[in-house]
Parts: sequence; C-alpha cells; structure tokens
Amino acid sequence: MATRTVTIASSHGLHARPAKLFSEAAKNSGQTVTIAKGDGAPVNAASILGVISLGANTGDEVTLNVEGENAEGVLDQLTTMLETDTDAE
Repeated sequence: MATRTVTIASSHGLHARPAKLFSEAAKNSGQTVTIAKGDGAPVNAASILGVISLGANTGDEVTLNVEGENAEGVLDQLTTMLETDTDAE
C-alpha cells in the first residue's frame, strides 16, 4: 500500500465538479483507493458521494491510500488532481 497526504487546492474545495473528476480517476485507475480527511474514517475514493461527504475545503489535508500495482503512479496522478485548482479552469 502507498500513502500520501495532500492539500486541497480547488478554491471551493472538493465540491461536486472536482469530486466527480477525482472519483472517476480513482475508479478508472483499477486500484483500491481510499481518501480520508484528518482523523476521519477513510472512504472509497471511487464514490463521488463518499468524496463529497468528507467536506474537504481549500487548504484541508487529506490522506490517500492506494493498494495494488503501480500504487505510486496512481498516487502521483490523484495528487496532481487535488493540488490543481479545477475551479480556476
């Protein structure tokens, strides 16, 4: 398993649009991916409802866990997504 802590960059946090993009990428990775905010319980990162339920705002830190082959590569891709302000695009 690979783990990484990431700071949310989207200016409105992980609301519907960035959560959808992130959860789709997690699902399409083919790996088991979880995301947790602070000391909260991890949720399935491939679930848009799970990701939105975290209530992650700009500047919040989340922890990603990836199990499976190429876990570091998947972490790199998902980290880049979370560290990009998709609301500015």
